[in-house]
Amino acid sequence: MTTPFELVVFDMAGTTVVDDGLVEAAFGRAWDAVVATADGREAAMEHVRATMGQSKIDVFRGLGDEETAQAMNAAFEGAFRALIEEGRCEPIPGAEDAIRALKATGLAIAFTTGFSHDTADLIIESLGWVGLADVVLTPDDAGRGRPDPDLPLTALLRTGTSSVAAMVVVGDTESDAASGRAAGAGLVVGVLTGGRDEERLREAGADLVLASVAELPAALA
Repeated sequence: MTTPFELVVFDMAGTTVVDDGLVEAAFGRAWDAVVATADGREAAMEHVRATMGQSKIDVFRGLGDEETAQAMNAAFEGAFRALIEEGRCEPIPGAEDAIRALKATGLAIAFTTGFSHDTADLIIESLGWVGLADVVLTPDDAGRGRPDPDLPLTALLRTGTSSVAAMVVVGDTESDAASGRAAGAGLVVGVLTGGRDEERLREAGADLVLASVAELPAALA
């Protein structure tokens, strides 16, 4: 790649952090705590799978009224934190080395997520990644979550990146790719570590699809 990129915006779960059913497990615990019935549980789980990458409160709003959505969101965040504390949080192999290699070339780094700030901070602390990114953003910081462009555009503003063309957006879901495309990113990269296939990521707006973020430094060289 010859474009002088200045910023790389990374999704977290499924992109830089392993999601081997972690989100689904937290949702299952939240459903059992708030709804407490098997009726509709599998359909709700399918909704969660289909909306991976999006703001979690928006996902829950698609399942019921505002009161239920807020209760589900609070229960989900608590369940996710409990799973992290149980040791179920690991980096994608090679992710940290890749991020550090990119930082060494002078690129700014942003982490974005649909989780709350408390949960994002806990993930980062559990991985020993405090200070690894220049900025960590959630929908509360940006206004709207993915697939809207707010998260990458806020990252651009917070890091002083000169233009959208100088920004790379990386994620494992259709929502990540759509967000990067809507933001006008100079390069939108899909990764296959979240369970989506290359065709789905490209249809959503990915210019490039890699096996994982470990391959990104070579792709940007």
